[in-house]
Amino acid sequence: MARPKPARRTTASITTAVVLLAGAALGSASAATAAPGTVPAGATTGDLTFHDIPGSGGITLKGNVFTPAGSAAGTKHPLIVFPTSWAMPQIEYLAQAQKLADSGYVVVSYTSRGFWLSGGKIEVAGPPDIADASAVIDWALDHTSADPDHIGMGGVSYGAGISLLAAGHDARIKAVAALSGWADLIDSIYSGRTQHLQAAALLGGAGLVTGRPGDELTRTLKDFLGSNLEKESEMIAWGKKRSPATYLDRINANGAAIMMGNAWGDTIFPPNQYASFYDKLTGPKRLEFRPGDHATAEATGLLGLPNDTWTSTRRWFDRHLRGERNGIDTEPPVQLKSRTDKGYEGYPDWKSVGAVKNRIPLDGTKKVWANVDSGANGGIAILSNALDQFLKLPPTVSVPLLPRAFASAWQSERYATEQRIRGTSALHTTVTSTKPSGTLVAYLYDVGPLGIGKLVSNAPYTFHGQTPGRPFPVDLELYSTAYDVPAGHRLALVIDTVDPLYIEHNPTGAQLTFSSPGTDPSHLSVPLREK
Repeated sequence: MARPKPARRTTASITTAVVLLAGAALGSASAATAAPGTVPAGATTGDLTFHDIPGSGGITLKGNVFTPAGSAAGTKHPLIVFPTSWAMPQIEYLAQAQKLADSGYVVVSYTSRGFWLSGGKIEVAGPPDIADASAVIDWALDHTSADPDHIGMGGVSYGAGISLLAAGHDARIKAVAALSGWADLIDSIYSGRTQHLQAAALLGGAGLVTGRPGDELTRTLKDFLGSNLEKESEMIAWGKKRSPATYLDRINANGAAIMMGNAWGDTIFPPNQYASFYDKLTGPKRLEFRPGDHATAEATGLLGLPNDTWTSTRRWFDRHLRGERNGIDTEPPVQLKSRTDKGYEGYPDWKSVGAVKNRIPLDGTKKVWANVDSGANGGIAILSNALDQFLKLPPTVSVPLLPRAFASAWQSERYATEQRIRGTSALHTTVTSTKPSGTLVAYLYDVGPLGIGKLVSNAPYTFHGQTPGRPFPVDLELYSTAYDVPAGHRLALVIDTVDPLYIEHNPTGAQLTFSSPGTDPSHLSVPLREK
């Protein structure tokens, strides 16, 4: 039974959050010099305490602990560990940790190594971060009323990735809630063999401002943003070491119940790689996709406001750590919400999403000059898809006015009925380039009667080592989405060569030709929900 939630704890926790944030931002000396295991003066509110927690390799992690109010001495409680998101301090989860503690959990949150007042350097979910997660569990079992047989981990973004990785390395973890995280780091920020410029720059910049990047991160980011192809194999190896997908067999063997949530428009960790990983999990699992961008689906919940993602997270932990029969494991495990907010749809698995395919032919031969932004683009990282989430304002263009010298466009017929796009659209075409290297970006638009196109999805593609003048096939998956195209509208595919979201590799004066050979016709396959 859930415990009552006294108002004094809510008010005090908010006050503590404000005080701690100010202290962290100023490098509070009192917090920095507190002895391991002690609580700084004035830093205790009800059942919330702040601690220095020993991490791996002798560093100190700044953390806090929520414990259930009024529990009898000797009573054990299920444990949940929350590593912080990238660049966030330990107060990130206070609102949700309090709610979990009020319902009977011990909750330990800690600032990930290398950030704010935690020791060490930023390792980007490398082996030291995974070891930290186990060290925090060890500490919690020694210093709190945590039950060693009922341990969960979770978090947003960076905390999600660390939690998934830890589930493959520490069999004590029985349940995970990974929100807005990644399963494949390379497929996230280097999909289509294209650097996601704004995503990498945001992460790198935030790391510099709030933490201490390690030498390996600094070197890798320099090579990545500098398009150093000589180091490509090293960068990919670096990313794979930090990808839960690499440890899929271990994660499945350990058998943790894993819930994954993400936003359709996540510009840091696009949804495709999450869905692919989810398909391969063999234990109890759940996948939720909603409108928004990176971490925007969870943001209101971090402020203590009602939030669907966090409601599912608490239900997931209640079922798999406390054994509550709350029905979450009997619901369809794949839960999707369309960007037009028509409520949630349940599916038995990801493969059932978009079971019907609408094939749009891409006829004719079209040529574009590279190096010029046509005006079609994916928007601004975080901002554009947040506007779509809250105000229904995705990036738009006038498709008829796009300069055809720099953008190729194909349109479907007008649809007599609503088209409910669900899942991953796939482009197949033939490209001929005048240069060995190049980048193209594909966009799918919902085009209304006046020719205004609303962005449905996009994705980049980069090639190297092609023979100039020789055609080659291109297969590209656009980012998965759920979008309802109104009756009377068309779908348009637009391809150009420049987008501020990505680093492009088009030499000066390059031209790309898109053709549709009779033996291998070009097309776009659009997945639709069954009627």
